[in-house]
Amino acid sequence: MSRTDYFRDPNAPKANSVVPSVTAVVRDERGDILLIHKTDNDLWALPGGGHDVGESVAQTVIREVEEETGISVTVEGIVGLYTDPQHVMAYDDGEVRQQFSICFHARPAGGTLRTSSESKEVRWVSPTDLDDLDIHPSMRLRIDHGLDDSRAAPYIG
Repeated sequence: MSRTDYFRDPNAPKANSVVPSVTAVVRDERGDILLIHKTDNDLWALPGGGHDVGESVAQTVIREVEEETGISVTVEGIVGLYTDPQHVMAYDDGEVRQQFSICFHARPAGGTLRTSSESKEVRWVSPTDLDDLDIHPSMRLRIDHGLDDSRAAPYIG
């Protein structure tokens, strides 16, 4: 399913749903960040996705990162909460979702990089190479916050 992101666009369609979701700033021992090249909007992004009934939000992070990248992670803290009502995502089925995302710090705990139906490329990216990638402004904000160690808050599950 394709998706169009609208960020502070006065011509954006009106939201008709809110789905709690997560993203994760996963950094390896070199400080590189785990990113995916998404299939739905052709942009680079942090791995993440929707929260499912019956799981904790930390379990959502672990499941989504592994599903999209092949990497298992340990959740370490919270980067921030992103709920800007002026950021909506329109899907081709008519859903227009208001952003509601919790971004976490996580560290890799194993696994091997691989793609999924949601990611056409997965790789570790040096922070110095971020400007070379097509990243949505709201995602870049989360990445920048995730790189700012002064913003880190512990996650207590």
